[in-house]
Amino acid sequence: MTTKSPTKTATPEAPADEVKTGHSTPALGAGMETITLSHHLNIEGTSYLPGAKIRVPSDYARRLRRQGYVART
Repeated sequence: MTTKSPTKTATPEAPADEVKTGHSTPALGAGMETITLSHHLNIEGTSYLPGAKIRVPSDYARRLRRQGYVART
């Protein structure tokens, strides 16, 4: 296991951060969604705390909802 540099942490009060995911590229016509996290999530070395609002591609948001990472509003 290798050690990476210290991770950035998003605060719940921060505006929605747009997350660049290397594993998921938005298809032509697919939009971005703003979601509020219900659990801690680490995406490509960046930690997002519960309550953080992030913008992700729609298909990635759908997967996070199924896994329980998106807060119910």
